[in-house]
Amino acid sequence: MAYPYLVRAQLKELRSHSGFTMLASSRFISNIGNGMSPIALAYGVLSIKGADGGDLSLVMSARFFPMVAFMLFGGVFADRFQRNRIVGGSDILGSFLAGTSAISLIAGFPHVWLLVVMGGLFGVLNALWWPAMSGVLPEILPKEKLQEGNAVIGLVTNIGYITGTLLGGIIVATFSAGWGLLVDAISFFIAGVIVWNLDLPAKSKIESPGIFHDLVIGWREFISRSWVVTMVFTFAIINMAFESMLQVLGPLNFSDPESGPRYWSLNLAGMTAGMMLGGIIVLKKKFRRPLFLSMILIAVSVIWDFSLALKLPLPICIIAAIFSGITVEFFMVSWNTSMQTHIPEESFSRVNAYDALGSYGIAPIGIVIAGPLAAHFGVSTILFATGTLTLIASCASLAVKSVRNLTNT
Repeated sequence: MAYPYLVRAQLKELRSHSGFTMLASSRFISNIGNGMSPIALAYGVLSIKGADGGDLSLVMSARFFPMVAFMLFGGVFADRFQRNRIVGGSDILGSFLAGTSAISLIAGFPHVWLLVVMGGLFGVLNALWWPAMSGVLPEILPKEKLQEGNAVIGLVTNIGYITGTLLGGIIVATFSAGWGLLVDAISFFIAGVIVWNLDLPAKSKIESPGIFHDLVIGWREFISRSWVVTMVFTFAIINMAFESMLQVLGPLNFSDPESGPRYWSLNLAGMTAGMMLGGIIVLKKKFRRPLFLSMILIAVSVIWDFSLALKLPLPICIIAAIFSGITVEFFMVSWNTSMQTHIPEESFSRVNAYDALGSYGIAPIGIVIAGPLAAHFGVSTILFATGTLTLIASCASLAVKSVRNLTNT
């Protein structure tokens, strides 16, 4: 009985901080669309006459290349200007890009090249959005409330995502992929307007010789922490494997045009349900060594890759996806809280940009080659490979003392 009371008390206190409810609402709305997007886009590509796994890899990787290329500059801008305006503006512009892709599918003139171009432009916006978004919550909450804040934001985000995922499978199977992307576009626009209108303190003007000087300062902050560097190298491998599975191998594993969207959406919904459970766990309890526990859990989470590779019954795959989701959210809350606790606010977005650049730098390569490799060696073989890479990288990170011993108290 004490736990529900504790959660209600925490939520009441978080809502008392101006802007928190609006930020949480925007993440819920945006992620309804985000839950639909990967299903709608993947099966939209596969519905194009003559499209194959290689085309799917090309479209799904398109946003990652410009995102990685411009991420560092996004970090500089986020430390210089109002972060909520960057986030809101990126979401609003992104809604028009998603809407263009949606209309092309609905109106019957889809082309792989058009989806690639829209994805590339969206990647540029993501490069601005990501470093800025990571710094919005610390402008709303004090440091001692960041773990609870990250957990609640993650929880409402995942509720939105699981809603979108389940609806996405139904909409794509019943109507078409274009309508799923259109809902995604509308959700981005509404969320962008909400975040744009957050009433946050004006940023102090940063006196700096220039952008490259700012990048050097951010690099020094980044490289000075061995636990940050280790996690970035570790997740370069993990994200390459995980994104390949999410963006390409999962849809290819459930490629039947009638049952595939529904089965894959149930897997994604299971992952998101697990993320919700993970958010509840970290909302309830603080762990003494969060990164140490996170990496152990991620090492075990490869049961999802292996269950798909072994073509186990759908309920078992969904259970594995739920466990994977728990580990993902546990890590994300722990990681965001660790960064927000230990990195100075004035250089936070730049350090976060270096983090994102390193963590996702080779993910596009994995997505690009996943389709052709699956066509040559088989989907199951490549799923075994993604799981094995994740297992090795997770275990290797625990060899670093600063990762094992980091605390957020």
